[in-house]
Amino acid sequence: MGKAVPMVELWRGGLLESTHQGHAVLCDESGQIVRAWGDPDRIIFPRSSCKMIQALPLVESGAADAHGLTPAHLALSCASHQGAALHVNMARDWLAGLALGEPDLRCGAHEPYDRAERDRLICDHEGPCQLHNNCSGKHSGFLTVTKHLKAGPEYVEIDHPLQKAIRAATEEVTGETVAGYGIDGCSAPNFAMSIKGLAGAMSRFSAASESGDTRQRAMHRLTRAMASYPELVAGEGRSCTELTRAMEGRVTIKTGAEAVFVAILPEKRLGLALKIEDGNSRASEAALVGLLSQLGVLDAAHPMAQKRLPAPQTNCRGLVTGELRLSGGFL
Repeated sequence: MGKAVPMVELWRGGLLESTHQGHAVLCDESGQIVRAWGDPDRIIFPRSSCKMIQALPLVESGAADAHGLTPAHLALSCASHQGAALHVNMARDWLAGLALGEPDLRCGAHEPYDRAERDRLICDHEGPCQLHNNCSGKHSGFLTVTKHLKAGPEYVEIDHPLQKAIRAATEEVTGETVAGYGIDGCSAPNFAMSIKGLAGAMSRFSAASESGDTRQRAMHRLTRAMASYPELVAGEGRSCTELTRAMEGRVTIKTGAEAVFVAILPEKRLGLALKIEDGNSRASEAALVGLLSQLGVLDAAHPMAQKRLPAPQTNCRGLVTGELRLSGGFL
């Protein structure tokens, strides 16, 4: 088994202060490894980076078309959003179109990450609801499939028909049997897989065509939806939104908790998966920028790239105190 390799460093006062180690795999359209760093066989929870896989049954079952979902809905189904009014209102309207409501969700409530919506709740003396959950779009997609299949309401249970369909899709696109599952922050099962399995799945998304079979068409629709609506996939100030815009929608990226990142590169028919061992997202964002820049799909000089690498560190007075750098020998 390979070891994690140094990927990102924090420097302060001319001295190395911290080092983040990780793993990354780049796969071609057949799922074969083009290049790897660290241990390709490292088993991880992909967390929210695999939401486009979890959304495959939404499209493949016919539920999306039966309920008139647009590309914007598909983008929201793959989102880890900010809980801004844009996201909350769209999820609310989506559920209303299904004759369902916020109580039908099973994701739980948390304070929105969006400052304007958080301040509105405070001023209006309201508490957050499940629509503010960053996964409410994914769960709205889950409920759409559940209604289409006429399945039971507890759609996050591991033996529910929806979760069985997601597990089957996961194994098919990764080319491996899931290594187990854990319960994600939104209460849905999250199936464990190798980093190379996750990268291979992303490469299959990258090669999918709108003229292909049912699976390929679903992959293509989800990928293009995410690329077309980056503001729905995350939100203002977030890396998924800002970097997708910086690449003008030519690459689809998605983060997951605990410093996981994936990228789908249709023009190069490549898929990328990345995991930082200590779970630090500043490191996963910096490493992703380095990898995408090396692959020639992201301009390293773009302000949204520079924001994350070298990512100048500033203190409360605005003084630059240090910066992130890629570890020597990483790329």
